[in-house]
Amino acid sequence: MISGKTTLIAHLGYPTEAFKAPMIYNPWFDKRGIDAVVVPMGVKPEDYAASLPQIFRFSNLRGALVTMPHKVTTMALVDEVTPTARVAGACNAILKRPDGTLLGDQFDGAGFVRGVERKGRLFKGTRVLVSGTGGVGSAIAASIAAAGAAELMLFDMSDASANALAARLCENYPRMTVTTGSKDPAGYDVVVNATPLGMKEGDPLPFDVDRIDPGTFVGEVVMKTEFTPLLQAAKAKGCQVQVGTDMLFEMIPAYLEFFGFGTASPEELRAVAQLKY
Repeated sequence: MISGKTTLIAHLGYPTEAFKAPMIYNPWFDKRGIDAVVVPMGVKPEDYAASLPQIFRFSNLRGALVTMPHKVTTMALVDEVTPTARVAGACNAILKRPDGTLLGDQFDGAGFVRGVERKGRLFKGTRVLVSGTGGVGSAIAASIAAAGAAELMLFDMSDASANALAARLCENYPRMTVTTGSKDPAGYDVVVNATPLGMKEGDPLPFDVDRIDPGTFVGEVVMKTEFTPLLQAAKAKGCQVQVGTDMLFEMIPAYLEFFGFGTASPEELRAVAQLKY
């Protein structure tokens, strides 16, 4: 039950229909007796820069989860960002500190990497292809680099976006080979779809699945359905896969700590989650 004492966490993005986080956080808050709630707030890209400061004027707002398409834009709208967010070039979390200033952080990449490695596929020494270098893709690439990948290929429809991320990665991980410009999945140990492809009916697949080896691990960030067309095709080839919501379950403990709500294991969160697709 929401009351006048309830602490709000905004979930900022557009569109909101595919949001899954409220169905994970809110049952956990309820079970723990924490008077807080995650509230989806749809903000169109053209309104975001003006809306964010106004949203954070709410006195009962602790912070925000930030999702597509606002993660990169958020970097310039907060007062300070963590080193992790700076390398990723994107924020997916905002904390309103006691003095009213806003701190941006980034947990997408850590959640994705932890999920893959808990399934037995370690990134150390691997060749990885990441398609999509927006907010979530940049964060995933940064965390894959931190996990010790040997080679990273970055692809984006915007060459400027891919090249900018490559430059940040090379500066911080000079021993890793970073290239851009190809989404051919052949020969990679791990391939990652960090684009919105799969959100809409009829979307083309982000990769040529015929070129994916059965031994390749295929990861997804789209959460509209549990097994997107990409993951269904990859599973049919015998590939090990990670669904989009796995990243959420792995990153939420870090979010909870960031917002000052304690922590939880992915297993505890899964036990109470009320996911719907």
